[in-house]
Amino acid sequence: MPKFSLPPKLTEWKNHIKSGDRIFIGSNAACPHALTEDLVQHAADFRDLEMVHILILGPHPWTDAKYGRTFNVNSLFLGPGTRNPVASGVADYTPCFLSEIPSLFTDGVLPLDVALIQVSPPDQYGYCSLGTSVDIVSSALRSARCVIAQINPSVPRTFGESFIHVSAIHACIEADLPMPILPPPELDDVAMRIGKYVAQLIEDGSTLQMGIGRIPDAVLRALPNHKNLGIHTEMFSDGVIDLFRAGVINNAHKTLHPGKLITSFCMGTKRLYDFVHENPHVEFHPSEYVNSPAIIARNNNMVAINSAIEVDLSGQVVSDSVGRRFYSGIGGQVDFIRGAAMSRGGRPIIALPSTAKNGAISKIVPFLTEGSGVVTSRGDVHYVVTEYGIATLRGKSVRERALELIQVAHPAFRDRLLSQVRTQHWVPDYQVTQPSRVEELGDPQVVNLRLKGNNYLMRPLRASDERIFQEFFYSHDAETVLQRYRYRPDGMSRQKASQMVNVDQSRDLGLCIVRRKGPHETILAVGRYFWHEPENAGETTFVVREGSRAKGMASTLLAKIIEIARQRKLDRLVCMVRVDNKPTRKLLEKFAFEVQPGDEPMDLRMVLPLIQPEGSPSAA
Repeated sequence: MPKFSLPPKLTEWKNHIKSGDRIFIGSNAACPHALTEDLVQHAADFRDLEMVHILILGPHPWTDAKYGRTFNVNSLFLGPGTRNPVASGVADYTPCFLSEIPSLFTDGVLPLDVALIQVSPPDQYGYCSLGTSVDIVSSALRSARCVIAQINPSVPRTFGESFIHVSAIHACIEADLPMPILPPPELDDVAMRIGKYVAQLIEDGSTLQMGIGRIPDAVLRALPNHKNLGIHTEMFSDGVIDLFRAGVINNAHKTLHPGKLITSFCMGTKRLYDFVHENPHVEFHPSEYVNSPAIIARNNNMVAINSAIEVDLSGQVVSDSVGRRFYSGIGGQVDFIRGAAMSRGGRPIIALPSTAKNGAISKIVPFLTEGSGVVTSRGDVHYVVTEYGIATLRGKSVRERALELIQVAHPAFRDRLLSQVRTQHWVPDYQVTQPSRVEELGDPQVVNLRLKGNNYLMRPLRASDERIFQEFFYSHDAETVLQRYRYRPDGMSRQKASQMVNVDQSRDLGLCIVRRKGPHETILAVGRYFWHEPENAGETTFVVREGSRAKGMASTLLAKIIEIARQRKLDRLVCMVRVDNKPTRKLLEKFAFEVQPGDEPMDLRMVLPLIQPEGSPSAA
């Protein structure tokens, strides 16, 4: 028999609450709805109770205007139940980092009188579990003078710092209620494309933070071939389960809490709640620990994936408001963005669709919407990802940031973005062409390569490559410059480099092979053709950086150029080669280019027919 007694039953609210008290309500999927509904039924007994909470799943009866004399709402993170009350002025919103909310309670900035929480039944030692929400609940129950609990057998028993002894509970009710369900979102094509791009930034052995919704689920869906991933996140949902059971997420390479999935709360379906119930591999810890940037940074290769409402062309991130209308909250975005930035090998990522309202509005904007608040500063974000690619911002100038972000904006808005940002001289006057796609590459616009045991990326040249193309040019020795350009240019200015990388990819073609190290890319090889309309021919060129030759880069580029030229139904490819450039001649002959007579004594015109004559074996 247990040697403890259950807390006394709640009989009279007046025994525990008085008018003017500040009352905390349990978070997310752990709101004690039976308790709050009963308190609302006794609203007439009290005046000016301040109800403090973050996001809550389920009904919010205390926000109804008819209870305005009793309940004053102070939400620290907005959701569907609090957006309209805040927008209409009948409720308050307090912006704060999730990592710092607990100290508002413990330091007496927001002193709590009563905490209403939901817990599991006690175990044989008298300990109840906080279940799906430890987050800020842990500090609330330590700070409040009175703790009132809803004991619910449906609450999963979770491990970590998730327990409260019955002796610390002042009153309780018992209510067997199902846990609130948050169904998995349907994944559309945009989310899936974003997920594929984000997955490219996640290396094997990384530790992940993600939220819930289309984009986090799409990222998880794109990771089945990754290995040894870990989780350190403020929250997670059903999307983690299959990767965990498949061994993709095993937490084996984590440098903090190896072997453990660390979180502070979860929301999802019954399948998720069954997954965390008495699961020794999952630990729930308070927000002041899980969300501490210093703690997050102790995970090497920490990848933080968060979303936004809009991002301006300097990299400022709006995520808690739509103009003047508050939408959600600061939450843990800044905590994890900064923690990942401090992590060895860490990658802070903002991922968002390029448009809103069915494509009518660009979420990449030249200037923030009036009234919008910056949650994450332009100095914090390393990557911004949309369905059109990855914008790398770390270490980039304002000019480079603008070009990177225009590259991942929706094509319908790119000209407008470029025109608007040029008026502020963020990009130079000579930058007049918007980025374009190589449609034949599909999505993502990046091809992973494995050449001679090393990993590389092949992708289109883009406007923001201006500086690294300069570096590529100046890496060449004099012989390479002569062979590539067939004369000795005296330099490669930013303007000239801009002209070289700004390719109308629907007409011409410009591809490069790069080596990526963190946010920095180095161009190792460039291949392209220029379309000559009268002949329906492409004049092709390619060059490989010294030190990267004999790895198959030139042949890889040429094979892709030929493939795309055939898809575009060009009649032929032409390459002008110096007579003394034997390696290039040999490569072209390997791909069946043939020498045609020419007038230039030092140049050879080598041609590859792409359209076979009718009746030939190849055409058949």
